[in-house]
Amino acid sequence: MSDIKSVGILGSGIMGSGLAEVAAKAGYTVIVRSRTQATADAMVASLGKSLAKQVERGKLAEEERTAILGRVSATDSLGALSGCDLIIESVVEDLAIKKALFAELEQVVQPNAIFATNTSTLAVVELAMVTKRPDKVCGIHFFNPAPAMKLVEIIRPLTASDDTIAAATAFAVACGKDAVEVKDQAGFIVNALLFPYLNNAVRLAESGTASVADIDTAMKGGCNFPMGPFALLDLVGLDTSLAILDALYAEFSDPNYAAVPLLRRMVAAGLLGRKSGRGFFDYAR
Repeated sequence: MSDIKSVGILGSGIMGSGLAEVAAKAGYTVIVRSRTQATADAMVASLGKSLAKQVERGKLAEEERTAILGRVSATDSLGALSGCDLIIESVVEDLAIKKALFAELEQVVQPNAIFATNTSTLAVVELAMVTKRPDKVCGIHFFNPAPAMKLVEIIRPLTASDDTIAAATAFAVACGKDAVEVKDQAGFIVNALLFPYLNNAVRLAESGTASVADIDTAMKGGCNFPMGPFALLDLVGLDTSLAILDALYAEFSDPNYAAVPLLRRMVAAGLLGRKSGRGFFDYAR
């Protein structure tokens, strides 16, 4: 199982594109699957533009760009992933959708393949148990943007074998990442610590303690953080952030995880952050 050569990526959004870039740069053959061929092709085209910019900036040689793109293909068929050694799922943070996808994968992918989820919060064991290979299911949680962020959380559900965790860790390391092993608990390490902070930042703004801009300035200047909590929420996506908080609260019933009403209202209004053009800050200009 540790001899991973081909990687299937489920999802063609920002994270799916980042995962494809990281894996292809590490020398793996990558197949990106999206719900439509058009969106899959668009993701590969976007990757090509991203790599071209890296060439322009002198961070990548032209021949490297060509080789990386040559290792990436796009499809709308799950069956095209049948021969992959590792499948990484990176679709919407909805447990029911992920379960259905894992159950469908089980029918078409070779029996020795590892199934991994890029979930940031949801219970990996619940995905494992809809397959016939629970020992070969784990979490491989990359952070956004995947090409730039060094950390990967390797999530060990109760069902995962040592070989599976070793193979997942080896893959992350081969991709140039720092891998940490975490037990299958909501939020894992980073989000369990990060999201109470982000949630309480929204609470401060909602109560009028300080403005959104001033809170961001304070946390950058006072804690030496690279960005403030509201810029980070906009980058992650307010809908994704709300889903993470809801999952954390469902598991722990800790008031720090109870989403502040302002966050819920902004999601209802479609103010999702960078991806919608407006969140706590305006990106439409």
